[in-house]
Amino acid sequence: MDSNKFHGLLAGSVPPPEAGPLLQALWHDANDAWDRAHKLAQSQKDKAGARVHAYLHRKEGDLDNAAYWYGRAGEPMPQTSPEQEWEALVTALTAASRENR
Repeated sequence: MDSNKFHGLLAGSVPPPEAGPLLQALWHDANDAWDRAHKLAQSQKDKAGARVHAYLHRKEGDLDNAAYWYGRAGEPMPQTSPEQEWEALVTALTAASRENR
């Protein structure tokens, strides 16, 4: 799945099952279901999961918690807007999903 297809699926009633848990988390976030997005991100124990988890806490405004999760992801807190960060995450995760096929 590429980012354009993912964007086209945002208006659906459920996240695309082929998207994987982190893209599904971002789908839920875009559809105002932060708690569901958080549960999905929290279930992923790798750096990508920590990265999405960090974004969610940053968006929520819990910057101390976000900083902890950015540290777990091995990345600094972005200086971009949360919307730009969301786009960058979608782009990175869809690219990774295409590479892993």
